[in-house]
Amino acid sequence: MNYLNLSKEKLKEVEIDLKKEYEKLKSLNLNLDMSRGKPSPEQTNLSLGLLDTIKSSDSLISESGIDCKNYGTLDGLPEMKKIFSEILEIDENNIIVGGNSSLSMMFDTISYFMTHGVLDDKPWSTYQNGQNKIKFLCPSPGYDRHFAILDFFNIEPIVIPMTKNGPDMDIIEKLIKTDETIKGIWCVPKYSNPQGITYSDETVERFSKLKPKATDFRIFWDNAYAIHDLTKTPDKLLNLMELCKKNHNENLPIMFCSTSKITFPGAGVAAVGASSENINHLKKMYSFKTIGYDKINQLRHVRYFKNFENIKFHMEKHKNILKPKFDIVLNALENNFSDNKIVSWETPNGGYFVSIDVTKGCAKKTVKLCKDLGLILTPAGSTFPKKFDPNDSNIRIAPSYPSIDELIKAMDVLCLCIKLAFCDKTLSDKD
Repeated sequence: MNYLNLSKEKLKEVEIDLKKEYEKLKSLNLNLDMSRGKPSPEQTNLSLGLLDTIKSSDSLISESGIDCKNYGTLDGLPEMKKIFSEILEIDENNIIVGGNSSLSMMFDTISYFMTHGVLDDKPWSTYQNGQNKIKFLCPSPGYDRHFAILDFFNIEPIVIPMTKNGPDMDIIEKLIKTDETIKGIWCVPKYSNPQGITYSDETVERFSKLKPKATDFRIFWDNAYAIHDLTKTPDKLLNLMELCKKNHNENLPIMFCSTSKITFPGAGVAAVGASSENINHLKKMYSFKTIGYDKINQLRHVRYFKNFENIKFHMEKHKNILKPKFDIVLNALENNFSDNKIVSWETPNGGYFVSIDVTKGCAKKTVKLCKDLGLILTPAGSTFPKKFDPNDSNIRIAPSYPSIDELIKAMDVLCLCIKLAFCDKTLSDKD
């Protein structure tokens, strides 16, 4: 049924039927959650063997001869750095291995630049006087926790529209060329959160050639889904660091990743990678913050996986769990909305989310209707800075955590609520 072509009278009839179905679902007292991109218990159970790699009688000396029980080794075990170097595709000497959270390392980096600046430039906080603020470019829809860091430090976000090829590079190049208060950009370059877009070759090449007015401008390259593929033909992402080297822009990118959605979200290992200059600068900060992160956890990961090839094999197991869930979401959208165009969506080849755009002005209403039926979604607006979606249309779906049965029910609820929200708004507009 093409809702867009219905008369006002017919749309009212449809709304009555939808409300009857809504009341039936309400009586079921559902308790469903698709609000965050959390691995399911089935996924985290894939890594339980990691906990058995170290027994009480085992040596806790790493292969490189480091005593993992004691202080030291600020930048992490060499064996762990080698694994991250293959994930990030940069030299292992240009990596710092941290704790369990790459988000924490991003926060630390912003905080350090605020107080001590980038290399020889003055601290970012010195720009924060009166009405003047430093600014950050925010490809949107994007990752809500990136935007939250900016809020914490009172950094002004600038929305950059996303295209099929990544952020709109024309706008980026124009803005940074003349404004030295723009200090960085957030990027999730492979299977972006939430749209699942991988930056095109042209986009990555243009990033590597950026000439910002601010010498302390940095690309925060959050490669959270570098190896989180869902298909047999995964997306390919160009190596930004290699391109930056060729273009004499090696200091531009600072790269982040973790094993949070590979092993245990609460007990994984994170890393930051960058040029030698940037890494040495960051080490100064970390030398005051810690004497060394959890090397026993790093040792567990190294002994369990041994090498990057085994990690890729491990990720095939994740794919086998996730792919059917993404198929349920995408099939439900296709079955409900392929003929009426009141919803548009991306079909990602990897990552953790499906992004949908409902009719303008209907996202908040849809999310509230879902909540009243017992389905919790990411709050509408969260994929934009300041939680403000100018079109009130984007909704992020996180299929990973619910069971298959729960996900089927959740999509029934979501599709119904999208239709109801559309009817309600359209009829209100006609009145």
